[in-house]
Amino acid sequence: MAQPAREPAKGSCSTPPVHTEDAVTSVHPVDEKLHPSRLVPAALQHIAAMYAGVVTPPLIIGQACGLDIAARTRLIAASLLIAGIATLIQTIGVKGFIGNRLPFVNAASSAGIAPILAIAETNDPGHQLPAVYGAVMVAGVFCLAVGPFFGRLLRFFPPLVTGVVITLIGVTLMPVPVGWAQGGDATAADFGAMRYLALAGFTLAVILLVQRFGRGFLKQVALLVGLLVGTLVAIPFGMADFRAFTSAPVAALPSPFAFGAPEFQPAAILSLCIVMLVLMTESSAGMLALGEICDRRANARTITRGLRTDGIATLVGPVFGGFPTSAFAQNVGVVSLTRVRSRYVVAVAGATLLVLGAFPVLGAVVSLVPMPVLGGAGIVLFGSIAVSGIRTLAEAGLDDSSNIILVAVALGAGIIPLAAPTFYAGFPAWAQTVLGSGISAGALVAVTLNLFFHHLGTRTGQPAPALKSS
Repeated sequence: MAQPAREPAKGSCSTPPVHTEDAVTSVHPVDEKLHPSRLVPAALQHIAAMYAGVVTPPLIIGQACGLDIAARTRLIAASLLIAGIATLIQTIGVKGFIGNRLPFVNAASSAGIAPILAIAETNDPGHQLPAVYGAVMVAGVFCLAVGPFFGRLLRFFPPLVTGVVITLIGVTLMPVPVGWAQGGDATAADFGAMRYLALAGFTLAVILLVQRFGRGFLKQVALLVGLLVGTLVAIPFGMADFRAFTSAPVAALPSPFAFGAPEFQPAAILSLCIVMLVLMTESSAGMLALGEICDRRANARTITRGLRTDGIATLVGPVFGGFPTSAFAQNVGVVSLTRVRSRYVVAVAGATLLVLGAFPVLGAVVSLVPMPVLGGAGIVLFGSIAVSGIRTLAEAGLDDSSNIILVAVALGAGIIPLAAPTFYAGFPAWAQTVLGSGISAGALVAVTLNLFFHHLGTRTGQPAPALKSS
């Protein structure tokens, strides 16, 4: 009769048998720590993709508020610094309390520009930015208070809904690279000049060629190669702007409340709290998209931790000159395109943003990339986001007529702001803020129709949850 196996005696040199399945521990691609030879170029791609978007809000708002070059430089430095800190917190996380631990980029969102400019127009010089920052800080508190409820609503976001939202992220962002390809400045006399379009087309062609004929890691950094080659070609034709080197100081750490103490005005606060709801929707959509792309689906806790980071960054940012913080969809596109899913790549990109904010002269190097070059690369980036959404929809059961109607109406609602920008001009200001964003409008319609078709009046009320922790 076989004797039962005994544990080795304490202090024994014998080694207990090791099960093969326990001995082999696989690292999820999101948690993979890449070799510097792969990590650094991949991080540079993220920086190149996000840089223009990070500096756009402070540039536009600073000019609208009449700030001089030095003040605008401080505003840009603050935006880079806050973006770097928020991105580091998101990717690394802090004791399971904040940070979604995904390759997720946080920075000042362009969605807040229009309402911020409206606040600035209703205030006298000297009170514009203080009124804005007071409203932004309250919006950050609002995000912290409401954020946990977003994570608990994930059962209303099945693949049918998330597929619509992810598709709309790519589609509604497409005008951004198109504007970059035309030169970036719609008020310039040469906006849309053929030389700009040719440079954008050349950059796109380089990316396609590297993607087609490249091998291994070269294929993964096709976007970075296109940006580098496009910039080098632009320099002899005088299309790279070197003026940033002459105006940027070597070091410029932002000082607290450099633009005045915050002022709390009810109308401004209400406006930016509505904007914060839109940003929370877009940020949640970005986390859902990344979860699908990275094969680590975002659950309720992931969404809550991510939104908590948004809220903290939005609350603390105005102390140093920051604006409402949210997800950067273009970096979701980088992850989708390159399939480099390591969160440490984005953490390095965040650390680099932090350094660029502390030393603006270094940021001037990244600003050498001409807008048309970014435009050519952006078409690939944002298009790949839409493809990710289409791939999700393909798994959502579109053979059902109710699902087809849901997707059709939600996509239509999301595309209205693109097809007819003045469609909601007669609506109240708060409705224009919500419905004027194709992403938030499409998400709202998709969630509502999902409730109507699959929850209200059903016996089980238990459609498959959208996202579970992997």
